[in-house]
Amino acid sequence: MKVQVLSLDAKPVEEIELPEIFDTEARPDVVKRAVLAAQSARIQPWGPDPMAGKRTSAETWGKGFGVSRIRRVKGTKYPASGMGAFAPHAVGGRRAHPPRVEKVVVERINKKERHLAIRSAIAATKNKKLVASRGHAVDKITAFPIVITDELEGLKKAAEVKIALAKLGLDKELERASEGVRVRAGRGKMRGRRYKRAVGPLIIISEDRGITRGARNLPGVSVAKVNELNAELLAPGGVLGRLTVWTNSAIRKLAEGLYS
Repeated sequence: MKVQVLSLDAKPVEEIELPEIFDTEARPDVVKRAVLAAQSARIQPWGPDPMAGKRTSAETWGKGFGVSRIRRVKGTKYPASGMGAFAPHAVGGRRAHPPRVEKVVVERINKKERHLAIRSAIAATKNKKLVASRGHAVDKITAFPIVITDELEGLKKAAEVKIALAKLGLDKELERASEGVRVRAGRGKMRGRRYKRAVGPLIIISEDRGITRGARNLPGVSVAKVNELNAELLAPGGVLGRLTVWTNSAIRKLAEGLYS
């Protein structure tokens, strides 16, 4: 399959052959596994001190005192003496079933499966139905995948990147992503994740000559090197079909056998 390479003014410059990787079958099941593996790898194991609530002299009195047989702090003539301790339902007692550091929370995936997920997610970027089903505004775009000249990699200002993407027909998509910034509902607001952002277009490059700096201030827009791709970038949330803009040299690098 051949595709046109567009200039920064969205005019056809040349025509190139797409590598075989774009013919990979869509595998949402494998992609979902790869995304879960990437997300779970970021989880930091945690748990309370194993001795929390157990540093006490408390022992049960046994039967025959007309009181519950909960463990009680030893001693007399001071406030804590005789108080319940150690048990989960006692004030200052241990936790019944706390989270444990040794629990395995990482979802592991084989290397071949991970590469299959990346190939599948790459192939989905040329499917307009999948891209539209994710909610991307693609009415103005006719040909997929979108391939642009390497001049895009050298843009260092957000205004320049915005103009270039708008000429490609992504102006509504940038507007959608910008309006998708909203305050999170719930406790996450207090925990360093106050805002939720819509997922916008992904720009895939072969070499960073300033585009990362130029695009970082555009809401929803991500930039990634072609040799550093993962399933989560190409299919956020495990859903195939993220709107993707490729540079000419990134497509050529794919043809050299990346992720094969």
